[in-house]
Amino acid sequence: LFNLYKMKIAVLSDVHGNLPALIKALEIINNINDVNFYIFLGDIVGYGPWSNECVETISKIKNSAKIIGNHEEYFINRKCKKANVILQNFFKHSFKNFVHFNEIKQYKTEFVLENIKFKHTINNKYVYKDSKVKLSENTVIGHSHYQYKKIDNNFFLINPGSVGQNRENIKKLEFAIIDTKNLETLFISQEYDYKLLINEMRLKKYPDICINYYLNKLK
Repeated sequence: LFNLYKMKIAVLSDVHGNLPALIKALEIINNINDVNFYIFLGDIVGYGPWSNECVETISKIKNSAKIIGNHEEYFINRKCKKANVILQNFFKHSFKNFVHFNEIKQYKTEFVLENIKFKHTINNKYVYKDSKVKLSENTVIGHSHYQYKKIDNNFFLINPGSVGQNRENIKKLEFAIIDTKNLETLFISQEYDYKLLINEMRLKKYPDICINYYLNKLK
């Protein structure tokens, strides 16, 4: 057995059905020494065309914790109540062939190490670097798709960024490595072959409103 409190853990969030980005991220992690545990902060599914494949990929990683996000909840409930037209179009196309409901129902609401709490977000809100939060413990969240670390009340708040749907530049995947021994954080931001994503969306006949949503994030 390994010691969770004296090693590096890879923290990935918001894959959003983007298999090429997920595979690239895992390849990068494989080349980083001493990473022995993975934490997935939710929203593995939704938006992109590979929700099934992304769930299957992380299910094979034994030394890991998987947290439920709002998009897993949409899939489990088989509906998305958000009125946003773009989101509704994405949900329709990413959900219709999904099969791994039993798998995502097993995801945890949070995962706690001795001195760090991991969850999808705080109070179901988008929390950014400049958001006002009152921390009572070291916390790691996803959901907002922006990579940052901030300090409040002598505790840290970390967001590793989004693996599969970078808000600013869809060409880049982002995640973080946290050293649980000294609490240092290494942020990773690297380009992947985003054209595989766009081509698959076109192949699966995603509407233009969805494809353009991603193309507008090219830099």
